Amino acid sequence: MLGECGMLERDKRGLRKFAVTLCKEMVVDELFVQSLQTDDILTDSMAEGILAEPTSHKRSWRLLSLLPKRGPRAFSSFCSALRDTEQQHLCALLTDSPERDGERQRYVDSPLPLPTQEGTVPAKRARTQESMEMCLDADSPITSPVLPCTPDFYLSHCQQSYNMVSSPRGLALVISNVSFDPCAAPDLDSRKGGEVDEEVLRKVFTELDYIVTVQRDLTAQGMRACIEQFGTRQQHQTVSSCVVCLLSHGVEGAIYGTDGQLLELDWVFEAFDNAHCPLLQNKPKMFFIQACRGEEMDCGVEQSDGPERTQSPGCEQRDAGREGEGDGDTRQMEERGRLRVKLPQRSDMICGFASLKGRCTAAMRNTKRGSWFIQEVNSALRFRARDTHLSDILVQVNGRIKDREGYAPGTPHHRCKEMSEFTSSLCKDLYLFPKYHPQY
Repeated sequence: MLGECGMLERDKRGLRKFAVTLCKEMVVDELFVQSLQTDDILTDSMAEGILAEPTSHKRSWRLLSLLPKRGPRAFSSFCSALRDTEQQHLCALLTDSPERDGERQRYVDSPLPLPTQEGTVPAKRARTQESMEMCLDADSPITSPVLPCTPDFYLSHCQQSYNMVSSPRGLALVISNVSFDPCAAPDLDSRKGGEVDEEVLRKVFTELDYIVTVQRDLTAQGMRACIEQFGTRQQHQTVSSCVVCLLSHGVEGAIYGTDGQLLELDWVFEAFDNAHCPLLQNKPKMFFIQACRGEEMDCGVEQSDGPERTQSPGCEQRDAGREGEGDGDTRQMEERGRLRVKLPQRSDMICGFASLKGRCTAAMRNTKRGSWFIQEVNSALRFRARDTHLSDILVQVNGRIKDREGYAPGTPHHRCKEMSEFTSSLCKDLYLFPKYHPQY
């Protein structure tokens, strides 16, 4: 055993023995590092140094070089961080050795339950199909404070971005369907962990200065009425934006109400378009959809080495009807000048989807930390909204989702994958400028 300032020799041997595997497989991200900060294993400067490393391998190596010097609790905290970030196989690698039999229960709380998919039918009823949202257990979601935007950043970016200075920034609606009617919707299982998602979204958007309304367990007609009422609120006129989050079972183009009936997403977007929601014209409207969009799980493919494919140049298309347009006579020009500027039917929207349109459309969820997609959106907003516009935040979410894998050895769902995506008709950069309010 080392002195109080060092790690137990047995634990140091374990880290050295599996260092190569850890550096190759371990994901050291903000959530992982924050877990070690919370336990006072890493200082702020250490955390910043680790996250500043350009590659995953270098972040892992830097962390492993620091841990042996961070006290006798460092190893147990490190194992807890692995479990918290769904890297239980690495925790087991370190702790399930013959010489550690007496210590095993200290690090492994319980066996990992087998995953189930979104929409599975409870055991007392016959399964008609495998559903698409997986459940994998872990601990509570990240709750680090939203990092504030600086005055300098606001001043250097406000001109080319949407006007986002109102307080509150806007209204946010979260509809979360967790429990479904067993008679009306016998094939739709309870979405354990859905209540975590709704609380995560409530907290993060409240911190981002939105007035958040949360509605739980609505029928399809109930969701429609709730959205219609939300879209007509007069307060939209005085705020800068709005947010709509829909969490439920789903299929391509629609989500389920608790009665097993479908609400079409196109109707939802239409409810907030320029014709139906004039109070939000020219203002950004953000949508986040946590639901499945098909019937198959993405099992992933093995990555092959090779040169990166370059994109072909894009083709420009002329504006229809503009090429031969002349000046016209004076009277026509005067009449044209008196007309109001027209808007397209639908614009200034951005929507993040937990899963891809198409066949392999599983949306992963765990029962304690909520869905993968909402976890990553929450984390990205808390750490990146200060200096990153929303489109780039959703690109980062896509990257994080792409790197994640399910962990359920011995089941068909082991190493299952998910891929999120987003669509956008934004016309400017969308910065949320968290916690910044310009002085007039």
